[in-house]
Amino acid sequence: MPITRHTDPTGIAEIVIDHPPVNALPVAAWFELAEHLRAAGDDAGTRVVVLRAEGRGFNAGVDVKELQATPGFDALVGANRGCAAAFAAVYDCAVPVIAAVHGHCLGGGIGLVGNADVVVASDDATFGLPEVDRGALGAATHLARLVPAHRMRAMVYTATTVGAAELAAWGSVHAVVPRAELRDAALALAAQIAAKHPEVIRAAKASLNGIDPVDVHRSYRYEQGFTFELNLLGIADEHRNAFVQRRSPRPDR
Repeated sequence: MPITRHTDPTGIAEIVIDHPPVNALPVAAWFELAEHLRAAGDDAGTRVVVLRAEGRGFNAGVDVKELQATPGFDALVGANRGCAAAFAAVYDCAVPVIAAVHGHCLGGGIGLVGNADVVVASDDATFGLPEVDRGALGAATHLARLVPAHRMRAMVYTATTVGAAELAAWGSVHAVVPRAELRDAALALAAQIAAKHPEVIRAAKASLNGIDPVDVHRSYRYEQGFTFELNLLGIADEHRNAFVQRRSPRPDR
């Protein structure tokens, strides 16, 4: 399966995404990722989670080809529910989640990273939401946790990306390191957290979630409602077909 989990003797759990070629996850994998995150947090021996990926990039969102190859709306509904479950599992994980990001972090990847507690990135990491180009909306909730409000709006409207160094300048990325050093940097930070009293860290995670000004679960599901409207209008389906067929969407849909 594309998701694996391993916990070392110090309580650092590594959850790794590995679904070539670009870590665009099918419906089942989003639910699988959510299960791994919940299981890690529910394990009393876990003190911190490092969420990372293998391959060309951290995450390219949902598998659009799966959506278009599946008749009806089951895959679309499944992808929306799966993403919501995975994003929530990062946020609600009982221990801190460190996202270690390399290469592309797009769409659903932003949902994961935006809900993480700390972000470490390689110097080749880029972050963005291509949703408008896919006839969809979503994860602006999470992008807003990474970039200032007006930059977030510009990124949504233009589907452009931002680099790790710029995010570090805003304070939303903890550290930027060479790609070869990313895992070690994330594990070193995780070791600092794992060395603290586990009950204090779990209480700190709960308290920090409790003072967040935005309900990320409700906010994201609100965004998804507009995606469903675009699907009912046929606009989203045309944009996804255009993406799969490598052409521009027809302007009349």
